[in-house]
Amino acid sequence: MTVNKNFEYVKIVNKQSQEAFKVISGSSSSDRNLAIFNTSSIIKNNQNEILEANNIDIKNAKAKNLSNAFIDRLILDDKRINEIVHGLKTISSMNDPIGIELSRWQQPNGLDISRISVPLGVIGIIYESRPNVTIDAGSLCIKAGNTVILRGGSDSINTSKILSRCLREGLASVNLPPNAVQMTENTDREAVTAMLQSSGEIDVIIPRGGRSLVEKVQKEARVPVFAHLEGICHLYVDKDANIDKATKLILNSKMRRTGICGALETLLVDKEISNQVIPIFVQELTKVGCHLKGDKETIKIDNSIELALETDWTTEYLEAILSIKIVDGVIGAINHINKYSSNHTESIVTENKDTAETFLSKIDSSIVMHNASTQFADGGEFGMGAEIGISTGRIHARGPVGANQLTSFKYVVRGKDQIRD
Repeated sequence: MTVNKNFEYVKIVNKQSQEAFKVISGSSSSDRNLAIFNTSSIIKNNQNEILEANNIDIKNAKAKNLSNAFIDRLILDDKRINEIVHGLKTISSMNDPIGIELSRWQQPNGLDISRISVPLGVIGIIYESRPNVTIDAGSLCIKAGNTVILRGGSDSINTSKILSRCLREGLASVNLPPNAVQMTENTDREAVTAMLQSSGEIDVIIPRGGRSLVEKVQKEARVPVFAHLEGICHLYVDKDANIDKATKLILNSKMRRTGICGALETLLVDKEISNQVIPIFVQELTKVGCHLKGDKETIKIDNSIELALETDWTTEYLEAILSIKIVDGVIGAINHINKYSSNHTESIVTENKDTAETFLSKIDSSIVMHNASTQFADGGEFGMGAEIGISTGRIHARGPVGANQLTSFKYVVRGKDQIRD
């Protein structure tokens, strides 16, 4: 497919999304919820076909010698499909994000003004290896009365095509336009460029993938973007931490799933307890196969650790590698995070509430936590059913992007024949 044909193709897809938006944006909450709920049954009924397609994608990825972290994000199994099904049912039962009166006031002249939530519009999702993004993005866009154009990566194309078909069948089951969910099934890079240049046709682009993809989107997009470059997540163990709790939280934050954006990448330890706790942390992390890097002060405590380079503090490993740095209390932790963080997720472990509040108020990341695993940086865990991504910017949406973040608003003004002087 030539460049011109790619642009023509995307233009047709955009037009179909705009037409579908006219219908779904005015549809009832009950119809949209039923479409999402029905999709959960359709996916369950097609589980074997989905897994067969996913096996093809996994086989192709292994043949290309793609990383274990990449393949982990690609894999669907019975457990993950059940999680998708559960997520769809949760989303279908959540409150409608559309038509909410966000605020209301009266002017001295008697005008009654309210701000009401409305659908955002046509949303483009550009993603790489995660086939579950197909369902998360599609269902959340339906929930909020939007249409979505999905552009998955070539490595997950077989799985994503079937999942998008399930969403379209769910829409058709309640007589909503199937084109509310479309997938660009060609994987030419020019199709991405065409989407990024669709000003006036696509209302927002959300990239979901590695640094190169996100940087390309941010550089070339002519439409607004919700994005984060990386998940360089930190966990700080304070001098007033419970060490057993801290050990448990570190292991979960790093090793539960190393390939997700909420995985811990840098562990910060208060120097007052470093001699006591670092041998414990090193022993437990090494036991589960985590390779450790550390600053010079950490290596003085355990010389089996590899010396960390400056680049390690800005590296999203997405595998079983963790960097460790000793810091001067909570202020030292805050200073390190504010210098090196990607503004994704940071956590403090401490029993001192005042110290925790200092950390929570001084860190300017999209998610800050106290005594909790960074792996909770996920829309489903925030009660959103799912999320399209974690936005680390400050415009419109920040943190997990769920259905409520996929809305805009309008002003409704009720008058009594007022005229302006």
